[in-house]
Amino acid sequence: MAPTPLPLEQMPGANAGYLPAGQEGGPRINTMSMSVLIDFIIQRTYHELMVLAELLPRKTDMERKVEIYAYAARTRHLFTRLNALVKWGNSVSKVDKSSQIMSFLDKQNMLFVETADMLARMSRETLVRARLPNFHIPAAVEVLTTGTYNRLPTCIRERIVPPDAITPAEKRQTLLRLNQVIQHRLVTGKLLPQMREFRIRNGRVTFEVKHEFSVALTVMGDSPNVPWRLLDIDVLVEDKETGDGKSLVHPLQVNYIHQLIQARLVENPNALSEVYNCLHYFCQSLQLEVLYTQTLRLNYERLDDNNITVEEYVPGVKLTVSYWRDLKSELGYRLTVQSDPSEIGRPLVVVHVPSLGAKESAEVADRAVRSEHLSMERLIVHTVYIRSVSRLSDLKLEFQAFLKDVDFNLQGTPAILTVPVLSPCLRAEQIHITIDTHTGMFRCHVPKHLDCPITEEMQDCLNTDRSKLPALLSELRYWITHRRCEKTLQHLPATATETLPFLTLPEQELLQPGRHKIYVKLHRHPNIILVVQLKEKPAMPNEMEYTFHLGFVVFQKDENDVVDDSAKQLVSIVAQPPSEIPKLYTKLMRLIEFDTFVATHGPGTEVDAEVSPHKRKSNGDILAPPAKQQKTIFPAYFIPELAHVVAMCDEKIPFLNLAQTLAKYRIPHSGLQVEANATSLVLKILALPQPGTNNQATTATGEQKPTPAPSTSSALPKIEPHVWDDLMRRVLSISVRSQTNKNSQVRIWVVEFVFYSTPLQSTHQKELGSRRTINLTYEQANHDFSKTVEDLLNDWSKIVYLYTLVYDFAEQLRNKRLSLGDMLVVKSYTYANLLLGYGPKKEVTCNIYWSVQSHGFRLTFVGGISAVNAHSMMRDQLAQHLNQQHSLTTIAHILHETYNPMSSIAKLPVLPLLGIPRPQVPVLSFCMLPQSPCLMRLTYQAVYCLELRFRANRLVSIRDGASSRFERNVIEEFTPIQGLKAFLSKYVDESAVYRGRAPHDDDNPLSPMGLEDNFGGPSSVTGVSAGGSSPFLGAGMRGPQSPRDSGLRFPAPHTPPSSSNPHTPASPHPSAGGGGGGGAQSHANFNLTSPPAPHMPHPSPGGLMPSSPLNPQPSPHMVHSPGPNTLYMQSHQDSPFTAMSPANNNWPGSPSMPRPSPRPGQSPEHKSTGGGGPGVGAADRNVTRGTLNRPWAGAVPTLLTHEALETLCRPSPHPNKDINVADMSPLERFLGCVYMRRQLHRNIQSEETLTALNSTEPGVVLFKVDGLQCQVMLNQLHMQSLHLKVTQLPPMPDKPTFQLSPDDLLVIEQYFDTRVAAPPYRPNALHSICRLLNLPGHVLKDFVQIMRLEMKPELGGDQLKWTVQMCMRMSPSAMPIVPIGSACVVLGRMKILFFLHITRIPYNGKDWKDSPSLVLPIVHDIATNLTQVAERREQVQSPTMSAASALLRRFADFGVQQNQCSLFPAVTELLTNLQITTDLPPPPPNQPIGPPVGVGVGVGVGVGVVGSSPNTMMPMQQLQPQVGHGPQLGPNPGGPQ
Repeated sequence: MAPTPLPLEQMPGANAGYLPAGQEGGPRINTMSMSVLIDFIIQRTYHELMVLAELLPRKTDMERKVEIYAYAARTRHLFTRLNALVKWGNSVSKVDKSSQIMSFLDKQNMLFVETADMLARMSRETLVRARLPNFHIPAAVEVLTTGTYNRLPTCIRERIVPPDAITPAEKRQTLLRLNQVIQHRLVTGKLLPQMREFRIRNGRVTFEVKHEFSVALTVMGDSPNVPWRLLDIDVLVEDKETGDGKSLVHPLQVNYIHQLIQARLVENPNALSEVYNCLHYFCQSLQLEVLYTQTLRLNYERLDDNNITVEEYVPGVKLTVSYWRDLKSELGYRLTVQSDPSEIGRPLVVVHVPSLGAKESAEVADRAVRSEHLSMERLIVHTVYIRSVSRLSDLKLEFQAFLKDVDFNLQGTPAILTVPVLSPCLRAEQIHITIDTHTGMFRCHVPKHLDCPITEEMQDCLNTDRSKLPALLSELRYWITHRRCEKTLQHLPATATETLPFLTLPEQELLQPGRHKIYVKLHRHPNIILVVQLKEKPAMPNEMEYTFHLGFVVFQKDENDVVDDSAKQLVSIVAQPPSEIPKLYTKLMRLIEFDTFVATHGPGTEVDAEVSPHKRKSNGDILAPPAKQQKTIFPAYFIPELAHVVAMCDEKIPFLNLAQTLAKYRIPHSGLQVEANATSLVLKILALPQPGTNNQATTATGEQKPTPAPSTSSALPKIEPHVWDDLMRRVLSISVRSQTNKNSQVRIWVVEFVFYSTPLQSTHQKELGSRRTINLTYEQANHDFSKTVEDLLNDWSKIVYLYTLVYDFAEQLRNKRLSLGDMLVVKSYTYANLLLGYGPKKEVTCNIYWSVQSHGFRLTFVGGISAVNAHSMMRDQLAQHLNQQHSLTTIAHILHETYNPMSSIAKLPVLPLLGIPRPQVPVLSFCMLPQSPCLMRLTYQAVYCLELRFRANRLVSIRDGASSRFERNVIEEFTPIQGLKAFLSKYVDESAVYRGRAPHDDDNPLSPMGLEDNFGGPSSVTGVSAGGSSPFLGAGMRGPQSPRDSGLRFPAPHTPPSSSNPHTPASPHPSAGGGGGGGAQSHANFNLTSPPAPHMPHPSPGGLMPSSPLNPQPSPHMVHSPGPNTLYMQSHQDSPFTAMSPANNNWPGSPSMPRPSPRPGQSPEHKSTGGGGPGVGAADRNVTRGTLNRPWAGAVPTLLTHEALETLCRPSPHPNKDINVADMSPLERFLGCVYMRRQLHRNIQSEETLTALNSTEPGVVLFKVDGLQCQVMLNQLHMQSLHLKVTQLPPMPDKPTFQLSPDDLLVIEQYFDTRVAAPPYRPNALHSICRLLNLPGHVLKDFVQIMRLEMKPELGGDQLKWTVQMCMRMSPSAMPIVPIGSACVVLGRMKILFFLHITRIPYNGKDWKDSPSLVLPIVHDIATNLTQVAERREQVQSPTMSAASALLRRFADFGVQQNQCSLFPAVTELLTNLQITTDLPPPPPNQPIGPPVGVGVGVGVGVGVVGSSPNTMMPMQQLQPQVGHGPQLGPNPGGPQ
């Protein structure tokens, strides 16, 4: 046990040992070491914990909890005080120093006072009476001379100094001699048999009697008369259950026994026998006391008086305990533990009533009494086990009397008797009979069926009258068989039930109440039940026989409810949901008995005599299966006959229902059959009707159900008799099978069509043989067989209608003169789908199939490995054309001729971009709007529109889609493209155009209204004119070239010309309320309607075209479903196309009189091979440059070859090598430049600081700012870039201006060309450059220096550490001070806010992609000439921002020179001396910073580390600010900012 420490207040020397001399008990310096204090607290806590560990086991549960809580609270309070003391001690260093100083001063003061007092006391008291003593001179002389003192008394040596001890050798010899003496005495004396186990060691003998005691003796001499000396007594009796591990005998009791035995050893001849008798009697009494105590505790805590009772207890003699008191027995069940009356020396014995065998009784005593674990509970448990085995053995004999040839099993602890009920029988299905160890009553249960209601009655029968056991076993056998049926059906679509809600009980004996039957409900067939009859075999009651009956039932609410005769059929009806109280009653219509052998043995079943796996096989059975075939072994609870019959009914009934439905639809079939090798069931259909014929289903009354009529939008293909006969000859078989889907476990119909070859040979590897197979699947879950047949007929119509196209197409494909084989290849034809491959490598595909929903053909397009299929854009237009013409040949020619131009158009970007015209509104760059198979409209940024027509001889006509084809004004949704004719004329190949023209075209000059082909035009119907065909099939009869021809008549205009534009003619559209002219409305191809009303939220179905004669709604060739881009516009309400502003009305309209056709220019990549003759090229040579640039010139179509269109649409490098941007198509660059020029014109009109000037040249924007005149124009060489020409205005006499040098003006022009007006074209960059040009001359001079440094970084020399780029638009990588993508040059209150994107120049072998870069917001105050970084004072800045801000503040204090703008010097200082920590992590993006110092607008600043210059494309996915380490192309990417 740990030492008990005293409380802290009572520690001896706790204070005195740590006080200075003379200050004991002082109140000021009462201190203690912290380590000592902690040591004391730990010792006290440990001591209290040890005390609790010793005392708590003897206390009650509530007292333990109270003591533990008090200990925890007391310890917590103590350590809380210690924690407070430690915290206080950390902050009292100054107090300690002051206390030490004051203690030292007090000590010195007390020493002085005490010294004075002691000296005074000595002089007044001590020295007055001071005398010298009488010294002992002899003793001193002896000690000083000899070093010893011999005059001490001798009694000190005799009484105090101990004698010398014996040596180890003498001790060892003495103990050996003593061992010999003890051994001699034991040999010569009388020794009891119980004490034969002893050992002699170290002069003592130790006797041990197992489970009783151990005693040690010795002798004090070698004389025979010397008595035994008792040294030690150890009692071996233990109570491991109730003793808590403590000794049962107190040390005082042991001392008393020690003294008693020692007294009896003196002069006793049988001393050792006396020792044994005394200790043996004491230990036996102690064992009986332990057993008695255990019995009382067992009775008190776990058992009651009805289970176990102490009948008699005589201390030291016997203990009698009774058990199983509930059993009616004459003698009762009890056991007695007593000492052997015949021989006192024997151990305790156990006597049983009623008596047990000698072997069992001895085994009980050895296990419970004569063992190390003395336990009454073990004694009773083992006794009960032996009694249970005896009673269960008697019960087993009773069962064997009426259950022959049954294997019973009696085993386990506790003992369990298992009785099989069925044969074979699982162990979990057997009756488990055991005996209750407390009461001795029989208990029985079935482990697999714990809820069995028969087991309780059987248990009462076992304990009382056992004559009812055979009847109860039979009931249990039926009950378990019912459960086996349910277990067998749990994975089948059926449910077993014992009763059905019959309103009137049927008369059949089979359906009478009882356990001899069970009903099986089929889930998929609610009106059919399966009745399973159960019967025990007379010879072997444990085996069951099964008989099956199929019943047809109907449901009725009451007796008066009339049952329809159709319910007797196999057609399933919908059952009511199950509930506890049935709403519908069952009525049995008829009952059919199955032959079990026939039902379970089909054509492919091996016939054997063993019908059921439960039967035994006879020795002479000659019908047994061969030895190689292993018979399937089913589990005991599985009934294979029931599963087979249920599966047979569930599988065959749907076939019968389907056969009845086919008969109603007048479809002949061969009935249900079993296929070869019994693989599956099959229903053969002999023939299917022709689609469109009268094949409606017939009801029970003979009436035909009406079928919905097909849509009249397109006529159904006509099925010719010879085509139908050819298809019927190719149909070999139509088979219907039933399968189960592996994934969803749903049963489906599989209809297999087998055809003989095809009229159209394909290149597919699986379609090279003569046998062609088509598998169609239909679900069976809905039980609607009529729908299944209708779906089958619809799929049959797909095959038939597609075959009508293929049959004619196959003949034309074999015609070598049509050269269809060179245009396309048939990749696959499966009778339901036709897959055509076309293109240069025949890798793009077109899938053609018949759609039942739309009653027409559908087309799907898939691209190849190296090419995309652009025809998917006009999928609906091609499908409409096919549904009207029903000619695959026409579709083949259209696909072949339009593949190249459509592939070229598909190369144009269609991604939505931000920043046009508003930063947060996405706008599509290009939007494709197909109008017909040969008419396409392209919109650019919802402003410009191009109309493309695909013509024969590899030609495409392009015109401005903003100009109306029927009137001389502009469509409101679009703006005319200025210079379009001049741009397209550079790509015209005159020789190719001349080859594509008809000879009589020279007599008809070109005009804005006349150069239109008749394919898809107003005078044609889907590419076929009144007297001709598609332009791809021939150049024959052409329609009128102008709407003024005799075939088209307009009514008189109803709208006067617009006053704002004198060139705008009257609208040809009649008013909504007027009657209109009869001649115009009677034309078959036109329906002139009014323009779309302003309240319409979306454009017309034709895309962005308004309702006009160009897009008449009733015309079949113009009624198209929207293309993919149109769907995008109509499904997104936030699309810019839904809220487009009207086009600018300042553009002049087309002239009132026809203009001469402009001269097409020479393409830079396609030079004309010469040759002039009369034609388009000769007629257009006199057209001037100004004519090509007129707004109305684009309305005249321009003919281009496919190669020229590919050059227009294919991305290529910029013609200006100084502009380093991604490749872009020439068409996009031209339209971007025109759009930028238009936006610049608008900016000049909206900005007050810019003054517009009139220009004599078309397409030139002329304006001036303070001291500068600017001229923006297109590059007339290639018309793909904008150029700025800046001229210094002469100074005004009254207002001196700052003059820029010609070099500075050249820098501005180059910066505009390469950074502002270059791709990507963003109008907000124009805002920024215009604001910069409006700055004062000395500030603009510094900005010009920054521009020069950006374009030529080498001018900065080697001292620059950073490269600089000036941002023209707000970058997503920085905090959006202004909206992302807007102009980021802000002017206000004589201050300029702009952004610089700086990038660290690589050093130490690093790459540009690893260089950090950041965007800095710079504020320049024109009034104070101060340049600094915009920052927020109340927020912690990033290290880089802090370094840049500190650097500019330091420069402002010391580096600014008088009469010099500080902008460029500050930027130079920043690029030269800015240092950042490269090993620090990048700062977080978009860190908000407060308004810049001195700036009147509240803006935020963000610094982000990016990998390159701010992304100027800014697509939709980069709307949110992004931060990352992207690739850096170099210090000067060359792109605009």
